[in-house]
Amino acid sequence: MLADQGETLTLFARDTSRIHAVPEGAAVIQGDVNDRVTLAQAVRGQDVVYANLAGDIDRQAQAVVETMQAEGVQRLIFVTALGIYREVPGAFGRWNRDTIGEATLDTYAAASDTVEASTLDYTVLRPAWLSDADEINYQTTRRDEPFRGTTVSRRSVAALVADLVANPDTHIRENLGVNKPSTDGDRPVW
Repeated sequence: MLADQGETLTLFARDTSRIHAVPEGAAVIQGDVNDRVTLAQAVRGQDVVYANLAGDIDRQAQAVVETMQAEGVQRLIFVTALGIYREVPGAFGRWNRDTIGEATLDTYAAASDTVEASTLDYTVLRPAWLSDADEINYQTTRRDEPFRGTTVSRRSVAALVADLVANPDTHIRENLGVNKPSTDGDRPVW
């Protein structure tokens, strides 16, 4: 989506063989987000950093924030997970917490806290359970609102990210839940 909008991309991944389609003109850097030297090479000169990480995400968030600040890059879009603030109500909230695990959600919450405590122009995204539906249909909730819905398409999240990149002054220092409307329930609706 972003390449189609004329954006120049730098793709940074632990395993670049997992990047299925590299857009024409994109730079590809293989490295670990916890390796500050390689991360600095990827971040240097960027207008926007999009981070969608897994694993020790609390430590990774610290590395991203500190590296961006050191490199003078201000705009960050950072993906965490739904349920990190116990904002998912009812039976679905319990199912989500049991399925993902308390410790994992706490790690994602710590990562989000690190981003929010920074001086960066961030947007934290907390997507619902992801589907492969070929659709763009989403709504957002703020951090202090109950999370709505159970699923959202990957394409919808990509569209939101593309919109944030194209309009970098929107949703600054906001933390947004992302879901497909009318997917409320006790379990994800695929």
